[in-house]
Amino acid sequence: MTSETREIIHDQHAHPTNRFYIVIGGILILLTVLEILGYVGETRGVFSQGTAALVIGVLSAAKFFAVVAYYMHLKFDSRIFTGIFLFPAMLGTLVIVGLYMAQQILPRWGASLGF
Repeated sequence: MTSETREIIHDQHAHPTNRFYIVIGGILILLTVLEILGYVGETRGVFSQGTAALVIGVLSAAKFFAVVAYYMHLKFDSRIFTGIFLFPAMLGTLVIVGLYMAQQILPRWGASLGF
């Protein structure tokens, strides 16, 4: 397949409108406000440190994937690019979850078991 053919095929699908990107931007702003509320909740004692970190981490991951999928056009590109992106992203997510468990959850379980 030549580069011209790829370009023609790429241009055949419908591209999002400006309104779509404004909606995605609004969702990103909402997620950012929720992250800030999670931080404020931690400083005021509403959430424990571990809970606030988990909430902020999940919201940050959601924002990251939204930016990559829509603003970097990964959703509209070939699926091979999605696969190339998702493998390291999932690997990084597993490392972060493992570190969170090692620092926040396992010490509490050990203390409750008498270790």
